[in-house]
Amino acid sequence: MTDTTNTSDESTRDESGTARRDFLKGAGVAAAVGATGLGSAQDLTEMTALEVVDDPIGNYPYRDWEDLYREEWDWDGKARSTHSVNCTGSCSWQVYTRNGQVWREEQAGDYPRFDESLPDPNPRGCQKGACFSDYVNADQRVTHPLRRTGERGEGKWERISWDEALTEIAEEVIDAVEDEEYDAISGFTPIPAMSPVSFASGSRLVNLLGGVSHSFYDWYSDLPPGQPITWGTQTENAESADWYNADYIIAWGSNINVTRIPDAKYFLEAGYDGAKRVGIFTDYSQTAIHCDEWIGPEPGSDTALALGMARTIVDEGLYDEEHLKEQTDMPLLVREDTGKFLRASEVSGLSVDADRPEKVFVMQDADGTLRTAPGSLGERDGQHDHSVSIELDFDPELAVKRTVGTTDGDIETRSVWLNLRDELSEYTPERVNEITGVGRQTHQKIAREFAEVDRAKIIHGKGVNDWYHNDLGNRSIQLLVTLTGNLGRQGTGLDHYVGQEKIWTFNGWKNLSFPTGSVRGVPTTLWTYYHAGIMENTDPDTAAKIRESIDKGWMPLYPSERDDSGRPDPRVMFVWRGNYFNQAKGNIAVEEELWPKLDLVVDINFRMDSTALNSDIVLPTASHYEKHDLSETDMHTYVHPFTPAVEPLGESKTDWQIFRDLAAKIQELAADRGTEPVDDRKFDRQIDLQSVHDDYVRDWLDDEPGALSEDKAAAEFILENSEETNPEGTDEQITFDEIDEQPKRLLETGDHWSSDIEEGEAYTPWKDYVQDKNPWPTFTGRQQYYIDHDWFLELDEQLPTHKEAPVLQEKSEYPLGYNTPHSRWSIHSTWRDSSKMLRLQRGEPTVYLNPDDAEERGIEDGDTVRVYNDLDSVEVQAKIYPSGEPGTVRHFFSWERFQYPDRNNFNSLVPMYMKPTQLVQYPEDTGEHLHFFPNYWGPTGVNSDVRIEVEKVEEGAASLDAGLLGESATELESPDSGSKSRGALGRVSDLLGGDD
Repeated sequence: MTDTTNTSDESTRDESGTARRDFLKGAGVAAAVGATGLGSAQDLTEMTALEVVDDPIGNYPYRDWEDLYREEWDWDGKARSTHSVNCTGSCSWQVYTRNGQVWREEQAGDYPRFDESLPDPNPRGCQKGACFSDYVNADQRVTHPLRRTGERGEGKWERISWDEALTEIAEEVIDAVEDEEYDAISGFTPIPAMSPVSFASGSRLVNLLGGVSHSFYDWYSDLPPGQPITWGTQTENAESADWYNADYIIAWGSNINVTRIPDAKYFLEAGYDGAKRVGIFTDYSQTAIHCDEWIGPEPGSDTALALGMARTIVDEGLYDEEHLKEQTDMPLLVREDTGKFLRASEVSGLSVDADRPEKVFVMQDADGTLRTAPGSLGERDGQHDHSVSIELDFDPELAVKRTVGTTDGDIETRSVWLNLRDELSEYTPERVNEITGVGRQTHQKIAREFAEVDRAKIIHGKGVNDWYHNDLGNRSIQLLVTLTGNLGRQGTGLDHYVGQEKIWTFNGWKNLSFPTGSVRGVPTTLWTYYHAGIMENTDPDTAAKIRESIDKGWMPLYPSERDDSGRPDPRVMFVWRGNYFNQAKGNIAVEEELWPKLDLVVDINFRMDSTALNSDIVLPTASHYEKHDLSETDMHTYVHPFTPAVEPLGESKTDWQIFRDLAAKIQELAADRGTEPVDDRKFDRQIDLQSVHDDYVRDWLDDEPGALSEDKAAAEFILENSEETNPEGTDEQITFDEIDEQPKRLLETGDHWSSDIEEGEAYTPWKDYVQDKNPWPTFTGRQQYYIDHDWFLELDEQLPTHKEAPVLQEKSEYPLGYNTPHSRWSIHSTWRDSSKMLRLQRGEPTVYLNPDDAEERGIEDGDTVRVYNDLDSVEVQAKIYPSGEPGTVRHFFSWERFQYPDRNNFNSLVPMYMKPTQLVQYPEDTGEHLHFFPNYWGPTGVNSDVRIEVEKVEEGAASLDAGLLGESATELESPDSGSKSRGALGRVSDLLGGDD
């Protein structure tokens, strides 16, 4: 039985939801902020009724308005939890409850110290986590299964039962599998570290169904592709406590004080301890103000700046020669005729002790003798073979130019070092100044200082990753730490923190998420690009390379091509723990081309976000304070839990329970239908829907039926089956109950990390290679700056080089650059609809304009403006931002689509396009160095390299609301309809099926 519902109406809540609201109102909240829960500015600031107390000890009058504050410190329960958002914070919180309701939260402050010489790790948290309790009972909370009754995004819903919802979804899934289109079932969810059990809940079912798991780290443009290119490893970082060990820190495009709030103390404390801090930001950011020096390059010119600094280090002999000889590809010889590395198999008379001499490289020793480079891929059994060493028993030459007798005759060769010096020679101080705007002496001074200290570190941020040539930018900045030997020691390295990119307890999480061991992974950028029809509109060269990469199997695309050369459309999409629809680049194409292809979109969510509003079925999930899970980050080396402080609101269930129950429904209906097992066309397995629930709750490692029925058991499975928490050969083990008592530092590192956890030391990567002399996981076994893949050679990107981006919009027509940085007030779209956070800013989508740009266009602070380019336009409020450079407009990333009057958002002006060099496999035939692996290597999304124009919207023509602080603050008459405008939070209610 179904009934049409207005999901903003409290009458549709169940007894639990009503009880929570009655409880809060009874505590005085309604009286304090108004019946709407939002109140007006006057209500919140008018203090005339306050009475001065002259003698608070001797005579303190009773004042009932203070009751709420007093009662806030009175509770009857406490639980440890955290916040499952796409954030590197991983902060442990204590959640206080009273009468079964969340009452308040505070930072736990009990991380154990492992090094007394470092600043105390406590506390960790930010202003967003401090008000998550508002979400637990928020009006936008989803408390019952909902099915749309109108068009997607129209906001018309009906409340249905769990059985109805699961049955409808299960029928679609069974149809797809019986049609042998199981690879048309997609699962999208971001970073696992923030809540690995919740990540695994849907991934486990999708894996059992033969469906497709989507990447996320590359899709968000968080992945720095230069790191797998150069180091063969995806974003290996020191924990933030190691910042304090550095003598010199460059924050390069990482706005630490805004996006790394729990860790900013280490950056600040390092300065007090004597470290010099340099900020490289295009704007005078909130982190730049805390730096000793600030450099403001032109947007997108980071590569040229880094290469100019590298030239200074090389020209002035400030490089670490020993490090370059042993740890890098600089001594390796390159053929002048082909641009390829000289291979041992090509050199006449060279003795080679390797199974694959064609993958062994050549260098010259100080006596002029050709030698094989130890640790080359041809000597190793795969990418991560530590049975051989890169340690040298001879002294190689860096600067080599010579003729070599080969099987092709005499050829000219030059070392990578000489090739690099030729490239760097192009970056004279004059040219660097011309490209970047940074002073000729300034960048040289910073380069010298960086090279001359004992321990230097770069904190690398997303500000570099958003550009088309992000791989070149990454490689160029990495070059600075390589040239100076600042790797593999405390206080050194290049630390890139954008998203919780790596998970410590990898093996336990992997076995929980993908029990079959056979995974269909897909790069989300490529999948979206293809299925949203963007391929037909891209330039011919890029389109040809995309097709070649797919045809050669370098990058997978699903659904796979069938025998008749056709490729089915995607059919079913599950989204949980993420907001795919809102965060999509090229979102116009996503809405108009991709979304109509999907027969069923299911969003599992605790709140109504943009993806939920554009789904077919929304399933209510437990909030972060209502479930069991784990929390980890590479910003620190601790693990701590989620535990349920309260029961899930309404009919909400945890992610694990939802997908478990869906598996049970699929199994039930498949048995009723007599659905036979289906042979998987790619893997040696059958997809058996009649056992899918039994397989879901079975512990596949111990073959124990029903062992994983509950969330807590899944969390314990991860801890038990991960080296970091249950090391082999010891009696030590971290259990769930222990971390509920107090966060625990990890015991060891698994084989996907490059250093050990050491007692009394902050974690610092690369020691396996720099100190233990194991081969780097690259083609050459070394830090590799020369890439001899045919596409890199064709595009002249075999070495780091500065290149201008493709022109998407002409500067003459769209004179302003467009940047979408992360905000202080939200984590992606979470908290963008929080009234408390909105009150701390302007309360509506805002663009930041330099005063000169605003004056030129007749725009004043607070004006409504139209921001547009050849893709679309959005109307927002203008904020004058003197700290921003002229010529760039900033529009903070993450505002929900329903917070704009036209339902567009910040991404509506951003096209989707891919760089061909990120589609390769390397070596081309075997791919040990670069191969598609979700979130390790794949094409990244691009947010910058976009141009726009801004114009003032004349008074009376604006369609924006005055603000988002609720009806009492924004009851304006709409000029076209005569009706009252209710602000964006009101529009959420409208979209949920509220007042017409």
